[in-house]
Amino acid sequence: MSQEFNPADPFALLRQFWQTAAPSTPPAFLPPLSAEEIERKLAELRVIENWMAMNMGMLAMQIKTLEMQKAALDALAKPDK
Repeated sequence: MSQEFNPADPFALLRQFWQTAAPSTPPAFLPPLSAEEIERKLAELRVIENWMAMNMGMLAMQIKTLEMQKAALDALAKPDK
């Protein structure tokens, strides 16, 4: 059950790792033996890297938003002198 690599699917690499491979193909966790296999794995890892970077950006934005909300609440809560 061989599937083409889909860059839109961030879990393709993990799914491939856990699938049972045909006896003629080495398991996904063994080092690749051909240049094509290395290029394919590099492409998969770049997709995962970009997906993780996007999630880190969204997390950083959420943290900054909460910090701004806290600062606004703190400013409103302090009595004027």
